[in-house]
This record gives sequence, C-alpha cells and structure tokens, in this order.
Amino acid sequence: MPLKNKHAEAIQLLRASIAHFPTTTLNFDEKVEIFTDGALIVKGNTIQDVGDYSSMHTRYPDAVIKDYSGKWILPGLIDSHLHYPQTQSIANYGDQLLSWLENYTFPAEMAFEDEAHAAHIAKVFLNQLLKNGTTTGFVFTTVHASSSQALFRAASDINMAIIAGKVCMDRHCPSNLQDTPALAQRESADLIDEWHNKGRNKYALTPRFAPTSSDAQLAAIGELASQYTDVFIQTHLSENHDEIAWVKSLFPSANGYLDVYDKYNLVRERAVFGHGIHLNQEEWERLGEAGATIAFCPTSNLFLGSGLFNMEQARASNVHVALATDVGAGTTFNMFKTYGDAYKVSQLRNAPISPLEGFYLMTQGAAAAHKLDDEIGNLNPGTAADFIVVEPRFDELTALRIDKDALFKDVFFALSILGDDRMIEETWISGQCCYSKKENLDAMA
Repeated sequence: MPLKNKHAEAIQLLRASIAHFPTTTLNFDEKVEIFTDGALIVKGNTIQDVGDYSSMHTRYPDAVIKDYSGKWILPGLIDSHLHYPQTQSIANYGDQLLSWLENYTFPAEMAFEDEAHAAHIAKVFLNQLLKNGTTTGFVFTTVHASSSQALFRAASDINMAIIAGKVCMDRHCPSNLQDTPALAQRESADLIDEWHNKGRNKYALTPRFAPTSSDAQLAAIGELASQYTDVFIQTHLSENHDEIAWVKSLFPSANGYLDVYDKYNLVRERAVFGHGIHLNQEEWERLGEAGATIAFCPTSNLFLGSGLFNMEQARASNVHVALATDVGAGTTFNMFKTYGDAYKVSQLRNAPISPLEGFYLMTQGAAAAHKLDDEIGNLNPGTAADFIVVEPRFDELTALRIDKDALFKDVFFALSILGDDRMIEETWISGQCCYSKKENLDAMA
C-alpha cells in the first residue's frame, strides 16, 4: 500500500539532482537532461514540471518542499521481461534453459493453482520491484487465469503500471500446466476485457514459447492479436541452441524461429521477445521492420549459459531493445545491476554499452519501444509521477568511490557495479511514495 502522504493533493517540489531523457534519441550524451540542483514538481498523480530548483521555486512559491539534496531523482525503472511465479526459483544451481524449465520453473508454477499462494507471491514480487526502483514490469504469470488476477489486483492497490498475461501452453509441459487452444483464447479474452486499460493495467498475450504451443493454440492467440490491436504480446525467442533446434523440428515448414510467430500475426509493434540471442540476418531485419522489441536479459543469459546478446546488430537493424531482469533465471531484481551485466556482455563483444545508453534502455528507450513514453519512462510534464530517489553514497565504499559532485554517468556506472537495493531511498508510484528505505528499516528494527 502507498505510504501516507499528507501533501498528496498539494503541489509538491522535490529538490535533488535530476536526470532523464525527455525524448527518444540515439545521441545519449547530448540528449540526456540533467539538473544538478533540480526540482521535480508533482501534483496529485502527475508530474507537473521539472527544471532548475531556483526557477521551479520561483514558479511554484506555494509548493510543499521535500529536500533530497545530495541524492538523485530518476524516472521509475522499466523491467521488460520477468516471471513473477519464479520469484521463489531465483538462485537455483546449474541448468541450461530446457532443464531449468523442467527442474525449477514448472514445479514452481504448479503451486499457483492455489489462489492464496498466488496472492502472497504477487505481493512479495511487487515489493521486490519497488525496493529496487522498478515501477513498471512486463510480467509472465502462469497458465492459471487466477495468477494474472492476483498480480493485477496487487498492482492496482498501489496504482502501479503492470503489463502481464496468462501463460498459454498446450503441450510439452506437465499436464496440470496445460490448457487448450480454446481455453487459452477464452481465458485470455476474458482477462483482456476485465483488466486491459483498466486503471494502469495492460494485458499481454503470452504464449510461453513456440515449443509449448501447438499450431492451433498459436492461431487462437493470433486471432486475439488481430482483434485486440493495442494489447501487448510477449514470449521467448532464440534463447538457446537446443531450443532453436527443437523449434525447427516442431515447425519444419517455418522459415526459422521468428517465422513461427510471424505466421500467426504475433510479430508487430508492442510485441516483446525475450532474449533474441541467436537470430539470423533475416530475423533481425524482420524485427526492425515490424517495430517489435527484444528484451535483453543479460543476467539470465549469463546464468543459463545461453550466449551474448548482439547489441551492435540490434542497432544496425533498427530493432528496439529494452533491458530486463528475467527473474527467476535472472539473478537480480535490480535494473542497475542488470545494466552492469549488460556492460560485461558488451565488453566481451568488444562493443561496450555506455552508462547513458544503459540508463536509456531501462527508462525512456524502453517506454518508447513499448509505445508508453507519453505515460512513463521520463519526467516530462503530464506523465505519471513514477520516479525514484537514489542515494549514491549509501555505504563506506560508494562514499569513497563516488565524489559528491560526480557526473551522472559516473554515478550511474559505479552504482551499476557496486550498488544494490540500499541505494534506493524511495520509490514513488502515481505521486505516492510506495517504498521508503527508512520506513522499511524502521519496520525491521
């Protein structure tokens, strides 16, 4: 639940250093907007203004001032691919993708038949997002429609923007995790009608990945994609060599992995494909042409030994890329640390991703890829007041490493390597502080 805010209806001025990308760009150094002594103006659930403290204070003389001097205010972070039923599966030893699913993922998801369990994990999951500064997630639930209901309800309680969908699987998984083409279509349609664009909830059609859906089920989901043109689509693509070989054997008439989805109208804008590590040139070009998005999941790709994402090829093919944790194969809920591993992956490819590009890929870049940048991803007037307050010098080492007057790109990079949830001072959702490190520590004392 949001923390009490007695000033919620008043104009609030939050003083801090501020950084964001107000527009879509490929020129990260020049287009990042930074206010060393800045102010964010919040009224109700919306950002009203942003700029230098002196000018904002003059413009809003009656605003209630909250002073975060020495800290940074950033847009709320966007995690473009993760699995809330796998919250409990994080940090299990040793498997690659297909055995990971069999040994850890499917057993964990079976428990979500219990609605009370789903509701409990949904709250734990959202708390972990907030604690790490994530304010929007693209989330896989389970085959049980009630697991999506639980997540949407928990997010609605704090007016949080969540994009989620019931996982559809009718083969190659345990029988008690299977639905049918007709059931997947009917339950997904019912969930769309109940939750899509209701409050800040949005729906994503969610076939887990090609091997667990028959042609008939993919066709049924594709029919919904044609009917509901503004819903999202999320699935997995070309994560692992064994997976790709399996897809080839299951869909021999398809011209590659992506073509399986393309045949059923699932490659388009607002389609988000997790991983995309082993794509051929034709697939890259098709993704760029369609305006689809690849969710780059570096901690998961390293943990499962899947491979190194080709960011240079993505740029060359004009493919939208957004960073993602992929919890539970991903090893952290923290998007800063996720960029830290993305940097390491790109170093191995001799093409390091800069700190500012990393910041862009979890804020404005992700929002623009998903056609949501009029609502989230930046601190522009009129957008939702989703933002975080970051304490860069949160312990002895970071105080030593990060100068008080350090440039933002240095602060961001250092925290991506050295940081953890302790650097998140507060997380605000829709103009309400929904996580406070101080209050969290006080509650634990």
